[in-house]
Amino acid sequence: MQLAIKGDDTGPFDAATAAAAIVDAQGVVIGWSSAAEDLFGRPAHTVVGRSLTEILPDVAGQPPVSVPAPGKPTWPDRRTIHRPDGSVMHIVLRTCLLGHPAGGAAWIVVAAEAERAERWATDRSLLDGLFAQSPILLTIYGPDLRVRWINNRLYEELGFSPGEWVGQRISDLLPLGAVLSPPGSADLEEIIARVLGTGEPVFDVMYGSPTPADPEHQWIWSCSYFRLQGPEGKPLGVCESAFEITERYEEGVRLALLGRASRIGASLDVVGTAEDLARAAVPELADRAEIHVAEYVVTGAPAGSPGNEGGALRRVAERSSTRPIAPEPWLGFFGRSRAAGVPHRIVLPLEAGGAVLGTASFTRTPPRHGFTGKDEALAMELVSRTAVALDNARRYTHEHGVALALQRSLLPRKLPAVTAAEVAHRYVPAVGPLGVGGDWYDVIPLSGARVGLVVGDVVGHGLDAAATMGRLRTTVRALAALDLTPDELLAHLDDLVAQARIGIHRISAPFFEDPALGATCLYGVYDPVTGTLSVASAGHPSPVVAIPGQPATHLDLPVGPPLGIGGLPFESTDIDLPEGSRIALYTDGLVQDRAHDADVGLEALTRVMDRAGTSLAETCDSIIAARSDGSAEDDAALLLVRVHALEADSMVSQQVPRDPSAVAAARTRVSRQLEEWGLQDTTFTTELVVSELVTNAIRYGEEPISLRLLRDRDRTLICEVSDSGHTSPYLRRATTEDEGGRGLFLVAQFTDRWGTRFSREGKTIWTELRRRHNT
Repeated sequence: MQLAIKGDDTGPFDAATAAAAIVDAQGVVIGWSSAAEDLFGRPAHTVVGRSLTEILPDVAGQPPVSVPAPGKPTWPDRRTIHRPDGSVMHIVLRTCLLGHPAGGAAWIVVAAEAERAERWATDRSLLDGLFAQSPILLTIYGPDLRVRWINNRLYEELGFSPGEWVGQRISDLLPLGAVLSPPGSADLEEIIARVLGTGEPVFDVMYGSPTPADPEHQWIWSCSYFRLQGPEGKPLGVCESAFEITERYEEGVRLALLGRASRIGASLDVVGTAEDLARAAVPELADRAEIHVAEYVVTGAPAGSPGNEGGALRRVAERSSTRPIAPEPWLGFFGRSRAAGVPHRIVLPLEAGGAVLGTASFTRTPPRHGFTGKDEALAMELVSRTAVALDNARRYTHEHGVALALQRSLLPRKLPAVTAAEVAHRYVPAVGPLGVGGDWYDVIPLSGARVGLVVGDVVGHGLDAAATMGRLRTTVRALAALDLTPDELLAHLDDLVAQARIGIHRISAPFFEDPALGATCLYGVYDPVTGTLSVASAGHPSPVVAIPGQPATHLDLPVGPPLGIGGLPFESTDIDLPEGSRIALYTDGLVQDRAHDADVGLEALTRVMDRAGTSLAETCDSIIAARSDGSAEDDAALLLVRVHALEADSMVSQQVPRDPSAVAAARTRVSRQLEEWGLQDTTFTTELVVSELVTNAIRYGEEPISLRLLRDRDRTLICEVSDSGHTSPYLRRATTEDEGGRGLFLVAQFTDRWGTRFSREGKTIWTELRRRHNT
């Protein structure tokens, strides 16, 4: 295929267009072309018949133009001449001996402007250099996409013999070749056809293939394509320029592998971290990877703890390449010269902080070549990062286990069985690095067969959150024992958190802030006598209630600020709950995540609560199963309660006049009621308690005075005496000389529990007496 220089298709010395003169043996011009007329500014009739020396006079001391003697070679002659108009021109002359019919010698003299001749010579040398000396591989494809021409470099680099390429397709010459980038590109012939059809050049196509010179390794080239076309714009073919970038591409693969290695250990899981390393190494770096980790790392035990001295290793990750050998650019298949004796297997220790956590081994199998120094350095970098991630995962596993153990020890292992409610509960730790949080729940038996229901959430995760949760749970239990209303209990709890009076002060910290600050809590008291739930919230989500025969509802309660924030009072709300109603108390981790707001989770919770006929445990499981996958980023607590009202025949009450004689009547009424309930064995103790409590109310209390007996389902007899006074009696030890003060002491000795409960109407002295045997 002829190569043409754009803008100078014929060249300056082309016989058809060049400035030419024919000179006889005596140096007389016998022919003069039209191009010569234009170049020298002399018409033919003024030149023919005259001496060439006369026509091209000497300029600047140059010797006169003379015709070479016969037998002498032609020569290029650079000259400066004067034109008839007085201008000076630099030209190049070339002469050539001609045969003459008359037997004499004749010469043709061709002239061209020196600048054009030099430019043409440079273009020719460029083409010659590209063909014979250039390090760039050049290939020209014809309109049929078959090879028409290649330069010498391509012969040398790929190992083909001269002429072997011509007329062949690239897919036949390099059958294992493939376009590597840009991703999703077509094969090479489709790219060439597109350039030929559109005329749009394509640059930096990464192409890889084994070659006849090195069929075992993969070589990579960067290829660019542009269309060749004739003077009239007709496509003649496509030129491909390529240069070998194998080593550069190999470094890019290593760099990309290191970039992916940044994801190693993101899960903070020991086994997951080891699997991350195996995935990163296979198949790009090795054909097989095995990761062995010390047993104590898997369990999360401290490095120096007892039982870790043996150094037992467990294989936790293994990965092998299952793909066949293909033109993908894996390290170890690149076409670079390799030293003999390079290893095909390397084993590296996983070390962090001076402790050996395990080992990592990488293996290559033929025809893949062994590991080079750069490959080993890459493997060491991957292993080093993995070791740090494994140590972090071990520490996290240990701390997570400690936090989880603390959390479980602080949460109630078994909720108390109460007559007023049956309960089921679940606690789900967060998945991932957040781990255990500060969510908690509790069920607290209260006086009068009532029950306290608690759910709360501490800000943050880990040991601090778990410990703070335990402190808050203990504080709530202590306050609940005072029989406070929900709003009063939260007010006291809020005050304690705000003043940082619970927990351990960090003396070294310049600014101490209690971890309980910002915690949320919901506290409710269910009274089975009235069937009423009194509930108050400190920044906590409201419960969901399912009343038999009605759809489940998310209660709209007044929500106060989180604990320790202050500024607004807490408010209790009373809700009537018929027999068998179910209540779901939960933390926000159950219904909320980053992808969805709480409304979506509440809808799912409400749908599950609408399903009747299932046990509380099954409902709990269904609620947890319906939880959004994204919700696992936060821990969640769920307390599910089904309430039971006290039966009408299990309670009796009467008003007591403020008259000492009423004490005997009260004892008689109690005795008859106990006989009716079949509790005659408690008559003596109960009459003693009633006599003492009613007498104290008549003497020191204020009207109205009432007496109430409750028979709890757990065979507990509850006796309550109420009056409108607000002075609480207290237990004291009477001396031998005291005439009184022994009544409450006797009450405390004969009953299982006793206490005082205040309300807006006054106070109630209550006692509990559990039956020791059946009647």
